[in-house]
Amino acid sequence: GVVGESGCGKSTFGRTLMRLYKPDAGQILFDGTPIEGASQSAIRPMRRRMQMVFQDPYASLNPRMTVGETLGEPLRFHGITQDARATTARVRDLLGTVGLGANAADRYPHEFSGGQRQRVAIARALATQPDFIVADEPISALDVNIQAQIINLMMDLQAQFGLTYLFIAHDLAVVRHISDRVVVLHLGKVAEIAPAAGLFAAPMHPYTRYLISAIPQPDAAIERTRRRIVLQGEVASSIDPPSGCRFRTRCPLAQPICAAQEPAPIEYRPGHIAACHFAGQ
Repeated sequence: GVVGESGCGKSTFGRTLMRLYKPDAGQILFDGTPIEGASQSAIRPMRRRMQMVFQDPYASLNPRMTVGETLGEPLRFHGITQDARATTARVRDLLGTVGLGANAADRYPHEFSGGQRQRVAIARALATQPDFIVADEPISALDVNIQAQIINLMMDLQAQFGLTYLFIAHDLAVVRHISDRVVVLHLGKVAEIAPAAGLFAAPMHPYTRYLISAIPQPDAAIERTRRRIVLQGEVASSIDPPSGCRFRTRCPLAQPICAAQEPAPIEYRPGHIAACHFAGQ
């Protein structure tokens, strides 16, 4: 899972992994193979194994194509089906996998609800039988009661097909529910990486503690005693970030070293990494 406030770079990170954006520096490896700079012929086999589900299911679906045409396009492009009959059968299977009837293939995106459109988007991502799916806030545009259905569907599909998700969200409660490991981003920098259980039980970075303190508790008694961290200071600009640590303008632990030196990511516990001069304090 990838979490952080709006504008921290979550979606940019996911889109860069999918080569929708070109990185300024660094290297992207997929299953040990560099993908940045690879030719189209070299990237095509890997492209089939990497897919994306976008935030807005209406904007990500072509309004002039039926659902059947939308799902059939990647099947034909990647040579997964060889004729119209096989394509139709595979489209029917994909729709059933995401909980939609076969008659959905003849309908257009505007004829569906938001949750149904997102199911179509998930079916399209599954069409190429991928190993890895970037899910860019796939439930944020949906009603709350539909969000749970989509999350449960994605978890069922993960178990059924052995999928790896990069699940991007601003809702930490959802990320905690679906993720094995969590990355916390702040203004384009990694603040903390940890197994989900360890991150929520014992966060090391003050920014992570701030985010977790804002999660509402369903138990009224616990909610009444919950201490939410309120940050002082100004939110730093992502266009012109401050020197040193980018969180220092709001951090309650900030010291002169935070302005002079950018903290390096350090592994404080097995698999638990934080970029803070005063991690854990």
